[in-house]
Amino acid sequence: MAKKAWRERNKRKKETVKKYAAMRAELKAKRDYAALAKLPRDASPSRVVNRCFKTGRRHGYLRKFGYSRLTFREAALNGLIPGVVKASW
Repeated sequence: MAKKAWRERNKRKKETVKKYAAMRAELKAKRDYAALAKLPRDASPSRVVNRCFKTGRRHGYLRKFGYSRLTFREAALNGLIPGVVKASW
């Protein structure tokens, strides 16, 4: 289980990305890389991390389901994800 602080930090990063999105696009269009470098680091979309909806784990994230591989497997085996059936695990 991920720490609550990590989840909150990721939420703040998402808000910062939204806040500076228009400004970043404008500076990129102008190719003003000096001004772009002066923006906060967390304004870059590449700093936002995909995290598991249930546990907050960042590694092994499956975008289609929003779960990490461990949580996905557990939910699929219990039949909690519609349309996903066990093949041969």
